[in-house]
Amino acid sequence: MGAMPFMEGDLSRVAARAVRFVRRTLRDEWHAIVLEPVRQLMRRGLSGLLLAFVAAFGVIFFHGIAQHPFGRRLVWHLGGVTADLPLWLSLLRTPVSLYVPALDLPVWAGITQLFLAFALAELTLGRGRTLAVAYLTTLAGTMTARVMVALGPGWWGLGLPPEVGRILDTGPSAAVVGLFTYLAVVRRAPVVFTLTGGSMVWESIAVPNLAGREHLIAVGSAIVLGLLHGHRLPFPAFLVERLDTTPSPPRSDPPLPRPGPPRHPVPSFRLP
Repeated sequence: MGAMPFMEGDLSRVAARAVRFVRRTLRDEWHAIVLEPVRQLMRRGLSGLLLAFVAAFGVIFFHGIAQHPFGRRLVWHLGGVTADLPLWLSLLRTPVSLYVPALDLPVWAGITQLFLAFALAELTLGRGRTLAVAYLTTLAGTMTARVMVALGPGWWGLGLPPEVGRILDTGPSAAVVGLFTYLAVVRRAPVVFTLTGGSMVWESIAVPNLAGREHLIAVGSAIVLGLLHGHRLPFPAFLVERLDTTPSPPRSDPPLPRPGPPRHPVPSFRLP
């Protein structure tokens, strides 16, 4: 009978610690994901949302011109990516494919997520690193799709049939997933990480298609990039990181020493 109060006391202390841990975690995540970007926005103004506006406008622009037959062909030649394209052409079109809406997803529903992902990333990470993460996570999904199609059916479910290689693989969703995951890793935000990664796992199980697999690849590549945060970025991320650097003021050379009075050689005398 005497052990019951002891057990109740232990449970209450464990529950109190758990509540404090959850409260502290949510508070830190709120400051890192919401308050700090808002402070950056107040300091930098709308210029801190340049990438978010460009991304949203790009998707709207390509969606608009794709409503006409000529515009649809133009969008395909500029940003249409499939797994059966030549590698050089796929790499050339991948940057533009970020702004080409996916055919099976509503455009206007994803604009808010797209704008929010690029806005938070640009305010938190900077312009160059945001571009690097968005491009590298999208490229990772695109290249992995080519490998899966090349493997063919089988391979413990990793391979894909050849007809998947003709599916249009466009849209900014992989970049959005990659940016949210990268932010969650570098800012230590478990709630954002769980919502992003968990939703991608559920999508790949509920709708096992090419997009679901590429989203999982984007999550995995963003985790790796997040763990490497603070190190030198790989090519081509190193190049876009230069966008964040401002030219340093020219360094003036140290003044030359003022010439002193001429030094005459001391005559030497020799004894005969």
